[in-house]
Amino acid sequence: MFANCYNTVMSIRETIETALGNVLRELGIEAEEGVVLEYPAEMIYGDYATGVALKYAKIAKKSPRDLAQEIVSKLGTIDGVAKIEIAGPGFINFTLALSTIAQTLDSARGSQWGRGETLFGTTIMVEYTDPNPFKEFHIGHLMSNAIGESIARLLESSGAKVIRANYQGDVGPHVAKALYVLLEREITKATIADISAAYVEGSKRYEENPEAKAAIDALNKKIYGRSDEQVNQLYEKGRQTSLDHFEELYKLLGTRFDFYFFESETAPKGEAIVRAHIDDGIFEESDGAIVFKGEKYGLHTRVFITSQGLPTYETKEIGLAQMKSEAISFDRSLTITASEQTDYFRVVTKAIELTLPELAGKIEHRAHGMMRFAEGKMSSRKGNVVTGESLIEDLTEEAKKRAAESRADDHEKLAQEIGVAAIKYQILKQASGKDIIFDRERALSLDGDSGPYLQYAYARTLSLIGKAKDAGVETKADANAESPDVPRLIVRFPEVVAYAASEMEPHLLTNYLLALAAAFNSWYGRAQILDGSSAQSHHMAIVEAVSQTLQKGLTLLAIPTPEKM
Repeated sequence: MFANCYNTVMSIRETIETALGNVLRELGIEAEEGVVLEYPAEMIYGDYATGVALKYAKIAKKSPRDLAQEIVSKLGTIDGVAKIEIAGPGFINFTLALSTIAQTLDSARGSQWGRGETLFGTTIMVEYTDPNPFKEFHIGHLMSNAIGESIARLLESSGAKVIRANYQGDVGPHVAKALYVLLEREITKATIADISAAYVEGSKRYEENPEAKAAIDALNKKIYGRSDEQVNQLYEKGRQTSLDHFEELYKLLGTRFDFYFFESETAPKGEAIVRAHIDDGIFEESDGAIVFKGEKYGLHTRVFITSQGLPTYETKEIGLAQMKSEAISFDRSLTITASEQTDYFRVVTKAIELTLPELAGKIEHRAHGMMRFAEGKMSSRKGNVVTGESLIEDLTEEAKKRAAESRADDHEKLAQEIGVAAIKYQILKQASGKDIIFDRERALSLDGDSGPYLQYAYARTLSLIGKAKDAGVETKADANAESPDVPRLIVRFPEVVAYAASEMEPHLLTNYLLALAAAFNSWYGRAQILDGSSAQSHHMAIVEAVSQTLQKGLTLLAIPTPEKM
């Protein structure tokens, strides 16, 4: 069922779980929720632990410790497990055999290390990032991109066919606000800086000047209606300039998309669907607008077509759902946005299920938290409020100092890779629903709990591998060698990846990689890895396995892996 590198670890885990279930049934206990194996709090207690004796002691009418002893005696020996012990009030701990660990070290150096097939045959569309032309690439887009790309890669690692989608608002009031100022200033070949400045100015005018507001609203109708050639030309040029600029950012962030959807395309489709479902009561007319009465379903009412006859974001979402299903047949469609849109998506998802019943149960929303800054309200180097783009620029500029002192051949590229790693790690180390406190100093630190720290650990493994190769040292795992914590942590990698994918939580992998890098650096500081003894071959097997695991793990997080730092 699983890829080869997965088999050894997973088969042993499944063997232990099956054996425990059989023993419990023999004792008259049915574990309806299955047997749960966990990792002990400290590795001195073994590689796996279970609390089944504590959980079922009352049913067995025995003390947890007595039940644990009876379970262990009936388990006997398990292939691949060296030791089974009872700890504390009745925990049962399992320690893997050294031969199992050595076999895993060999697997870890293979190209398929960490890949599984739990989602084989499943097609999942993942929509994320979603920046709007004529507006800046803000922090929310950066967070959605980091989380979305990592989730997409994790799902792929579990065998799913992942389709990446990007949905962008290329029509709406924000476009009219920018074009209003560009037209006024007679800018016909707008740069991205011109467009961003025009949007900011247009937004200010819209809020403060009633005449400007009326003019922008009228311009918005022209954009939708494609009724003015001058406006159309400026719109097309500005739209393309924005999209080209976003592509530069995607390349820097390690992202590519299979499908691009635009509000200008989804709006008419969604409007047609909404209007077709007024008579059946899914939508209702209210004060000249068309609304969805969500209270019928424990939700809230939202407007889908305004009293001016314009489709809202909600209507466009229905059109988007239809366009996605027409583009490709999928089993699941996942959208990743900020948590502030959760209630909005609950209403929209219900409306989609009612109007497009073939998509019922396939539409999912994954919310992420907001980003705040440890320094308070942080500004970019240009004095503006921080955008996603300016944050990348700031961190890259700061990283140039470190890159200039590195062994890298291309210092500019390394600075970019460090900057991206610093940002992505800070985003991905938290559970996706939690807010993030971004700390610039911590983000760039090489002392731990940072993206650059993981990058540096990886670069260190490559340096050791290079030295071993020059010295002609053979790499060979020793099935009889006592194992430090490092190889036993490596054993966990396929399970961590599978769990992170199933939960769609990149932070589970991020935290694991930090623990592995810390254990490796500690071992590196204590041990003589290339000491000329027979043990150095086994040492290098560990180093190569760490190297592969860090490289695979960072790649799943879409964090760059520079070879020299």
